[in-house]
Amino acid sequence: MDIYTFPPIAAILDAAYGALTTLSTALEPLAGSAAAAAAVILVTLLIRAILIPVGVSQAKAEQTRARLAPRLRELQKRHKKNPERLQRETMQLYKDENTSPFAGCLPVLLQAPVVGILYSLFLRTDIAGHANELLTHDLFGASLGTSLASMLTAGPFSPATLLVYLVLIAIMIGVAEVTRCVFRPVPVEDSPLSSPGMLRAMSALHYLSAVFAVFVPLAASLYLTVTVTWTLIQRVILRRRHPLPVAA
Repeated sequence: MDIYTFPPIAAILDAAYGALTTLSTALEPLAGSAAAAAAVILVTLLIRAILIPVGVSQAKAEQTRARLAPRLRELQKRHKKNPERLQRETMQLYKDENTSPFAGCLPVLLQAPVVGILYSLFLRTDIAGHANELLTHDLFGASLGTSLASMLTAGPFSPATLLVYLVLIAIMIGVAEVTRCVFRPVPVEDSPLSSPGMLRAMSALHYLSAVFAVFVPLAASLYLTVTVTWTLIQRVILRRRHPLPVAA
C-alpha cells in the first residue's frame, strides 16, 4: 500500500504542493528557472522565523544546565556508589529547574515533518493524482528532484548536480565545524553524558545534516543548508544575550 494515497497524508502533501507551486510561480519573474529553489529557501526562512521562540527557550535551557553543572558534580560525588539514587536526584534537579538535558532535541523534531514533506514533493512523479511539475525545476542546472546518491549510483551523471551538491555539503560541513568548536557542551565530571564516547558522538551529530543531504533530493538538501546556517547565526546571537556562566 502506498502511504501517500492515504487521504490525510495525500491532502497535506497536495496542500504543500499547491502552496509551493503558487510561491514558485510568483517568484518566476525574479528567479526564472530557479523559482522553485527560491521558494524552498523562503519557506525555510519562514519556518525558522516561526521557531525563534523555540531557539530562545533552547538557549535559556543551555544556560540553566551550565549553571547547574556545579550542583550536578556535587550530586555525583555524594551518590557515586548509588547510581539509581544519583539518577533520581539528577532528574529531580532538572525538574525543579523546569529544564531537561534533552531540551535541544525539540527543534530537530519540529523540523522533521517539513523535511519529510519536501522529500516527498521532490521524490514523487505525481501528487494526489496529478503530475508533479516541481520536478521540472532546477538550481543552476541541477534538478531539484535528484539526490546525489541516486545520481552517482543510478545516473544519469550531471556535472551541474555534482557541483551544486558539493557547494551545499561544503557549507554544511563548514557550519558544523564552527558549531562544534564554538558551542562545545559543558562537561560534567563523572556524568555519562560527559564521557569521551558520548562527547565524540555529540560532536559527530553536527555533521549528520551533511550526511543526510547526500541521500535526499536537492530541494531537501537546500532546506537543510539554509537551516543549519540560520541555526548557527541564531545561536551566536542568543549566546550573547544568554551567556553561559563563567567557571570559577
